[in-house]
Amino acid sequence: MKRRTEGSGLGVALVLAATLVLGGCVSSRVEESRQASTGMIGDEALVILGRASYNEHETKESFTDCMAQALSRGAQPLRLIPAKQFQDELYPWFEPRTAPASAKELGKLFAQPGVRDQIESSNVRYLAWIDGDTITTDKGGSFSCTVGTFGAGCFGVSFWEQDASYEAAVWDLQNLTTAGELSADANGTSFLAGLVVPIPMIARPGNAACKALARQLKEFLVES
Repeated sequence: MKRRTEGSGLGVALVLAATLVLGGCVSSRVEESRQASTGMIGDEALVILGRASYNEHETKESFTDCMAQALSRGAQPLRLIPAKQFQDELYPWFEPRTAPASAKELGKLFAQPGVRDQIESSNVRYLAWIDGDTITTDKGGSFSCTVGTFGAGCFGVSFWEQDASYEAAVWDLQNLTTAGELSADANGTSFLAGLVVPIPMIARPGNAACKALARQLKEFLVES
């Protein structure tokens, strides 16, 4: 009986060891399609807009906030205009009833009378329209927690895989033309293992996609 108990404990230990190795692993890739030369000088600024927050398929504000932080820090930080400020300055074109719902609809908005004058007064040179989401693609395993007379404990291993896919359509607001498109994809597998105490190993593909896309966007904009 004792020998079987040790074997069972060893098996769980090996599972936990595998969890420690695999948990939190994220892979990512970026792609770029340039249609025009770019460059930012003086006090020119960038504004980041996510797919409309009033749309049921919205781009989460936490992702655009992550990108804004990454772009405004580090080497060659960019000057950013808050999305809310930009939308207020272009009132009423970004009101929920009339705002563009996709990057393609921006061209129609820019053709509206008075929009160009408002954009020029804001001194925003580029607009990055972010579209995408992070979804769970697979999950499995078995994990449970119990409370008994002699205490509580959690046992088992569960996992879930997530894929983060985001695109940035870059508009040159000086010429009101598309400068190019960038995309970032990241996927990762998270684990939750339990041997009395739960041990989470969380992958964050959304965060990886944010940093990869922000890094690529910065390189895209500062290139002349």
